[in-house]
Amino acid sequence: ISDAAAELAKASYPFMKQVDWNSDLYWTVPGADPIKWARAIAKIIDMGTAMDMELVKAGCMAHHTAIQDVEYKSDLVCSEARLAETYATIGRMIASVPESKTLDVYAAVSELVDDKVPKYLMSTGSIKEQDAKAAYEALMKFTTVVKANPITACNLPTSISSEGASSISAAADKLASASYPFIKGIDWTDMLYGKTVPGKSVKESLKAVDSMIVMGAKMDGAALKEAAKAHVTAIENMDAKGVLTQEDYKATLAGIGKTVASVDRESVMNVYDEMAKLVGTTGLPGCVFQRQQGNAFEAYRGLMEFKDTVRDCQPKKVISDAAAELAKASYPFMKQVDW
Repeated sequence: ISDAAAELAKASYPFMKQVDWNSDLYWTVPGADPIKWARAIAKIIDMGTAMDMELVKAGCMAHHTAIQDVEYKSDLVCSEARLAETYATIGRMIASVPESKTLDVYAAVSELVDDKVPKYLMSTGSIKEQDAKAAYEALMKFTTVVKANPITACNLPTSISSEGASSISAAADKLASASYPFIKGIDWTDMLYGKTVPGKSVKESLKAVDSMIVMGAKMDGAALKEAAKAHVTAIENMDAKGVLTQEDYKATLAGIGKTVASVDRESVMNVYDEMAKLVGTTGLPGCVFQRQQGNAFEAYRGLMEFKDTVRDCQPKKVISDAAAELAKASYPFMKQVDW
């Protein structure tokens, strides 16, 4: 898979360089039907639940490294080597799931993307049709290699204690009750949720997404699967307006709580800080809040209580703090040794 990924990277790199990744076009959802897209996304999430979680984490970190690689590049294109590694990790992730899951995703997304989209994209920017076709042909070759080299997914036990899981589930029940009226009052079919953040560049958005990827790579694999499955069930059972049942909503909250509880506080706060930079000055939170102030207050109060419960279950910094003390105390000695 690594060798095939290197070939794919080499064949597709000219095309990747021609795409205008700074365009909002690539952050736009084609088809513009939020409910249908939610159901397609459920297929993608379901495929993710079948993946080997260690391979998923490797894929996350490959994407993180590639994003770091473009921090000072105006075209947002990583190096060919980074691209090859990203392709390889994606290939391994897909190789670890049954082919039927992959085909379900393909069918769900294909149904929503018009056949004219590829031709339209090739007509934008400086894309050369021959390079786009070369990239596609290399991709098809890559898929045959991935299919021919299946990987058996491993399922690891959760690191979340039974006491922690119980307390988070109970807190999720309270939050669901407090915030469900607010959730029901939101128009989930509004196209606002499929748009980019006003006034923010693609690079700014990408930085916020990167912080989430890094946090996700640190999550407990079993908890991540549980949360993902809860989302799949919730989407399958949602009504025509995209509203979840309260029971399914509670399950998604509990799943999210457990995943966050498995990560260090610094990583969580980094996501919070990056998202605050992205949307904090746009007025978007206030736009949603003003429509139903009473329900929003109750939802926020419930969220703060839930947050405290999750925080209490997060990994403690006892060893890290002790290591910092040891480093401080031993550093003068380490400097004196003639290494």
